[in-house]
Amino acid sequence: MLKVRFVNSSCKTTEVEANPGDSLLEVAHANDIDIEGACEGSMACSTCHVIVDGDWYSRLREPSEEEQDMLELTNGLTRTSRLGCQLRLDESLDGLIVQLPSETHNMAG
Repeated sequence: MLKVRFVNSSCKTTEVEANPGDSLLEVAHANDIDIEGACEGSMACSTCHVIVDGDWYSRLREPSEEEQDMLELTNGLTRTSRLGCQLRLDESLDGLIVQLPSETHNMAG
C-alpha cells in the first residue's frame, strides 16, 4: 500500500492508503476526498485539478498535450497543477502530497 496526503483549501491534511496503479482521482473518491471528477476520468473536464507539492512534481511523468490543454482551462492554475485522473500511482510516489484548489471549473457543462 502507498500513502497519499491530500491538503484541502483550509490546510487540513488527510492521509489515505492507495494501491499501485490507482489514479489519484480514484483514490480521492474511494476515501471521500472532495474532488469532483465530473467526467469520471475521461479528461473532458478539469474538476479533478490538483496542485502537486513542488518536491514531488519532478517525480511525475510529463503531462500529455491533451492534459496540458485541459489544465489551461482550470481556475488557479500553477506550475505544478495536474489532473488527478491522469496521475497513476506507483511506489515512487509513496507519500505524495497534493493540494486541493479552493475552486474548480467544470468544462464538461
